Amino acid sequence: MVRVAVRADATAWAPLRQALWPDEDPDRHGADIDDILSKPGRAAGFLAVGADGAALGFAEATIRVDYVNGTRSSPVGFLEGWYVVPAARRDGIGRALVAAVEDWTRQQGCAELASDTWIDNAPAERAHAACGFEETERVVYFRKRLDG
Repeated sequence: MVRVAVRADATAWAPLRQALWPDEDPDRHGADIDDILSKPGRAAGFLAVGADGAALGFAEATIRVDYVNGTRSSPVGFLEGWYVVPAARRDGIGRALVAAVEDWTRQQGCAELASDTWIDNAPAERAHAACGFEETERVVYFRKRLDG
């Protein structure tokens, strides 16, 4: 079952976020969840829950009005984060989470849903393709530190 996440879900949601973003400071997840929940219509979280009530996965989405690589419209829904626990993968949970994000994105008046992943994350590429996403471009970002 996939449902819109609420504040009471934070204790189940935060460990899923940590599993997706293991380099993130664990203390930040609560603040990020609060931020998402404080922006109805601009951000949303979804939780996949098993028959026993255990959290099996999550998806987070925002509405972006800035340019989103590979899209042709604005605003655009953006799949910011998407994770399913390894033991529950390949059971349709990821697709159900994306479908919930798609529905929410349409309700916000968007005609496109975008996402991204690291350039070397082949499993995420396959998961996106299995949910109907098409690759639009590849980007390498650069930075130069300016002293003084």
